[in-house]
Amino acid sequence: MLPESKFSTIVGNKEVTFATGKLAEQAGGAVSIRVGDCLLLATATMSKNVREGLDFFPLSVEYEEKMYAAGRIPGGFYRREGKPTTEAVLTSRLTDRPLRPLFPDGMRNEVQIIVTTLSSDSEHHLDIMAVNAASAALTISDAPWNGPVGAVRVGYINDAFVIDPTIAEMAASKLDLRIAGTRDAIIMVEAGAQEVSEALLVEALDFGHKAMQPLIDVMEEMRTAVGKEKTPVVLAQLDEALVQRTHERLGNRIREIVAQYTGRDERNEAMDALREEVVNSFMTEDPTVDPKAVREVIATELKKAVRDRILYDGVRPDGRDYTTIRPLSSEVGISPRAHGSGLFRRGQTQVLSIVALGTPREAQKLDGLSPEETRRFMHHYNFPPFSTGETWPMRGPKRREIGHGALAENAVAPMIPPEEEFPYAIRVVSEVLSSNGSTSQASVCATTLALMDCGVPLIRPVAGVAMGLVSDGQKFAVLTDIQGMEDHLGDMDFKVAGTSEGITALQMDIKISGLSKELMAQALEQARSGRLQILDSMLATIPAPRTSLNPNAPRMLTIKIDSDKIGAVIGKGGATIRGLEESYEVSIDIQEDGTIFIAGVDGAKAEEAVRKIEALTMSPEPGQVYTGKVVRITDFGAFVEIVPGTDGLVHISQMSPERLHRVEDAVQLGDEVMVMVTDVDRDGKIRLSRRAVMEGWTLDEAREQDMGSKGGGRSGGGRGGDRGGDRGGDRGGYRDRGGSRGGDRGGDRGGNRDRGGDRGGNRDRGGRQ
Repeated sequence: MLPESKFSTIVGNKEVTFATGKLAEQAGGAVSIRVGDCLLLATATMSKNVREGLDFFPLSVEYEEKMYAAGRIPGGFYRREGKPTTEAVLTSRLTDRPLRPLFPDGMRNEVQIIVTTLSSDSEHHLDIMAVNAASAALTISDAPWNGPVGAVRVGYINDAFVIDPTIAEMAASKLDLRIAGTRDAIIMVEAGAQEVSEALLVEALDFGHKAMQPLIDVMEEMRTAVGKEKTPVVLAQLDEALVQRTHERLGNRIREIVAQYTGRDERNEAMDALREEVVNSFMTEDPTVDPKAVREVIATELKKAVRDRILYDGVRPDGRDYTTIRPLSSEVGISPRAHGSGLFRRGQTQVLSIVALGTPREAQKLDGLSPEETRRFMHHYNFPPFSTGETWPMRGPKRREIGHGALAENAVAPMIPPEEEFPYAIRVVSEVLSSNGSTSQASVCATTLALMDCGVPLIRPVAGVAMGLVSDGQKFAVLTDIQGMEDHLGDMDFKVAGTSEGITALQMDIKISGLSKELMAQALEQARSGRLQILDSMLATIPAPRTSLNPNAPRMLTIKIDSDKIGAVIGKGGATIRGLEESYEVSIDIQEDGTIFIAGVDGAKAEEAVRKIEALTMSPEPGQVYTGKVVRITDFGAFVEIVPGTDGLVHISQMSPERLHRVEDAVQLGDEVMVMVTDVDRDGKIRLSRRAVMEGWTLDEAREQDMGSKGGGRSGGGRGGDRGGDRGGDRGGYRDRGGSRGGDRGGDRGGNRDRGGDRGGNRDRGGRQ
């Protein structure tokens, strides 16, 4: 075993420690990184041979989120990690993006980077640590790579930039900017924000790039001290003779096609015909020529022709200039039964977003190392094969779909009203129906339209636009609203989303070695102009969120009760809450603090359910009238349950205006009767009067008559009078079903389901309050 080597630096106000030589000695490069009590292990390994038949670089980056890192056992039947969580996929993508552009062009050896969480203290973010660990592992490995890169998180807290703030500190930040770069330039940007300005974001990028320099310093120190010699690899290169022969056959025809056809389909048809003509001519003349290589030469020539036309003629493939946005259109109300829907179209890109509202308990529960435990607003993005006129197996969302869905979610989330104002869980699904570039930002626009159609009171509408860059080292062009060809053949895909007031999300994927501050500022300003134009188009379709929810959406009503009375709403074994949901066709969600959400499509029934819950949880007060059920009959009166778990005594003298010889002459067990509360004593015992309701007495009149009966005023045919009064008072007559007996029983036994009493548990069904 090699001796362990440690290297440390300070980033922001935190120590970052890299170590190598102790763990994973057979990997091409293995580095652990520690910040606080967070510890990650990154390995970078390259295959010894080229993977034949590939026309792309086979790099894979895996972020392995292990629950043991936080001292937890995974949920589920198997109790082990399964497929990566959404957060793990996003961290893998975040790590991949700054590393990929720095590998040599034409490299076909497989490279695999695996980052494993070994310890998580729930205080420091793991995603930026993963990028730095992977960069360090590649730097000291034998794989050829033009790094290192450093990565930092930039927060904006109390009007000041903060480098790598903790999870707790980020709660007060207006900006969550993750940035990676080399010594000279920024390579990757990912951000969520609370409507920050373009100028502030440019400042943050510059601040972050300066802050990452110590990380680059320490990685270069590691390379000098413990780095392996880089292994020579065979790069895929085109045969110069074949390139020349292909050029002779092509002439200027590719440039002519690019100049003649501005429509994608027409241009593709012309290029397909030319491609097949050239390939067939080669195969007829020399069958040993590799047709795949010929097609690759043609693709290279097409790329050069398109880029030159953009840079030197100022004309894009579809005939636009640098800043023009493709034709825009939008609609709402596409789905008749969904809670809200929006259709957004930009050129040949078309996205349909559909909203579903639910109760707070339908929020997503997260089981991972992320600081989030639940997610109330969810956005999912689907990219089916028909959207590009292709076919492929559909086996669930790919990493790209997860990443695009998260980007749009981050863009819209800051504009979702707080739960206190809009107590719904919200899920939006964006279906890409047609794709020709910038579908992630089209999903931002379609999501906004759908939410406004639903009646969600967004703080402000959100739109997004994708920017592009073409550069030959001497000249550059920043493009607004890039289409598919520009994304594929260009040097940058820079997505910016926000409102009229500022940026809410940003993501940059770059294929060149870096982007200067000046270029970044120009792209952001150009994106702002495009975003405002798109917002104007959207607001022409629906100027503001609908003032009322879609008729198909559940009506959510909220009430707050004493947490001690939650048990009265739930009932024994959940019987009461199930009965309420079935009777009123609602969904009821109870929070631990006593907040109750009642959701139902029929607003009137939801309001009835609210009134029933209020009655269940209301403390009986003298003068209130209830419809209750007779639950027990004695010779001196009847006990009537006025709300589940709480009953009181109706003395025989207060049962009827007529003189009664037996209680059964007026009521039977199980009868429903209307009664007035005439008294609640200090022990919570309730005295009721049926006669007061029948006679129309006031509370004072009812009490006066009841006092007379206590003194023997109405004999009740020998069963009333003193005997009835004595039994009612001395024997605890009108006692609550909790009462002191229930309380003692619940208190002595420590039961959470105590049916009342002074010392009852959280699910007290009545008794002393």
